[in-house]
Amino acid sequence: MKHNQICYYVERGFEGKLYVSYGMYEHESMYGGHTVSRLRPPEIRLINGIPFEEFQSETEFKKLPKGWTYSTDLYTVTENIEKKAKINAAMKGKYITCPSDLQWLFDNGYLVKMENVEPIIEPEFDHDTYRLRKKYPAWTQCYGSHNDRYPDEVFETYEAAEKRMYTSVEERNDYNAFAEYIRSQTLKTNRADASNLTKTDNGAVIPKTIVDKIIEKVEEISPVYRLATHYDIPGTVNIPTEDTSTDSVTVGYATEFTDLTSHSNKFGTIELTGFLYGALTKISRSLLKNSNFKLTNWVINKMAKKIAKFIEGELLNGTTSKVSGVVGSYDSTNMKKVLASKSAITADELIETQDLVIDSYQADSIWVMNRATRTAIKKLKDSNNNYLLNRDLSSKYGYTLLGKDVYVSDNVSKLGTASANVIFYGDFSGLAVKESEKTEIQILDQLFAAQHAIGIVAWGEIDAKVEDKQKIAVVTAPAA
Repeated sequence: MKHNQICYYVERGFEGKLYVSYGMYEHESMYGGHTVSRLRPPEIRLINGIPFEEFQSETEFKKLPKGWTYSTDLYTVTENIEKKAKINAAMKGKYITCPSDLQWLFDNGYLVKMENVEPIIEPEFDHDTYRLRKKYPAWTQCYGSHNDRYPDEVFETYEAAEKRMYTSVEERNDYNAFAEYIRSQTLKTNRADASNLTKTDNGAVIPKTIVDKIIEKVEEISPVYRLATHYDIPGTVNIPTEDTSTDSVTVGYATEFTDLTSHSNKFGTIELTGFLYGALTKISRSLLKNSNFKLTNWVINKMAKKIAKFIEGELLNGTTSKVSGVVGSYDSTNMKKVLASKSAITADELIETQDLVIDSYQADSIWVMNRATRTAIKKLKDSNNNYLLNRDLSSKYGYTLLGKDVYVSDNVSKLGTASANVIFYGDFSGLAVKESEKTEIQILDQLFAAQHAIGIVAWGEIDAKVEDKQKIAVVTAPAA
């Protein structure tokens, strides 16, 4: 989610009822969740005929009018009727369901960000004189900002937020019960909101909603993982593959009573097993005592980031005797581009890399590279002096190169590293990923007791190989 993007979220209203609200996205919060500025129509109040936001009388004293007492209203609040009519006309039919309509209303001044603390006008007395001043309500001194919202989740569409709203009650119960267990290591099975938790002899707590949310976050963080083809099959799986190096079908003119010539397809297989991985994080017991700390959301975000970085690295680079990944299984004969220099890349080399992937697979192809490599490519221009790399707000990742999205990953080596794989390009649905063991969350309440901390570990099992070798190309730097 980008800064200043219209977003939707689920909010709790009167008597605990849920509803979909909207606002302007600000940033991801430190401990999980998000910060969203609420939107509202601009101010239409007038104070003694002066627009509210322009009213300034902090130093101007006036004597009480003749016949007035301190119990008499000393100022008049009215509305700018013309401005109100324009806002109502613009807002008609454009309340919540369409983000483009909300963006238009904001761009044209019909919706504005609410101030973090909403000021009011109050009279201030000094003997027989008074002044009007813009003032903040007293309660804000205790509670601070009240017009920003801090939802756990934000959505780009109203429909997505509405869908989440209908499942939020059960999920919220799981969140609360999970957080309570981490804080106390006690599962209160007599509570209705603990029904989806399972406590085992080794202390494992596995709420499905929490696990699913971690996986969703992993997919959100890593497009390589999201775009790959997934197989959720226990044990070893053999996936048939076709050798496309030779034509398997012959088409030609036929002669009556003469047999057609046929060719046999060459098939192979890739074998996916499964390799166990784990991600561990620790939480301070002091932090657990903070009831305002969104513990479950923090666990989801923290574990998802750790898992996503590890899995993405394995899908791309692999590890000897473990996951093969792209590097260990792609067609290094036909789908490999070796640069002329380890420290530089040319426009022609990028074009040649892109053309290694056949046209029918170009539609869903993306570039994957290190940030430093992207910086080097930013400087490249074509024959018309146009930059090859373009800032593109419509792109999922902010940039396009030769018409395709550019995803930056720290799991890819920097340009300048000898014999390193510095760029991946292609349709990553050609990468087969097997996950035979669902992610399991385990609470380690005693292991880090001496550190005054609680350990949280996530276990999973994965394997990955390229199953369609025409879909993915790799750019490699030379040895020197």
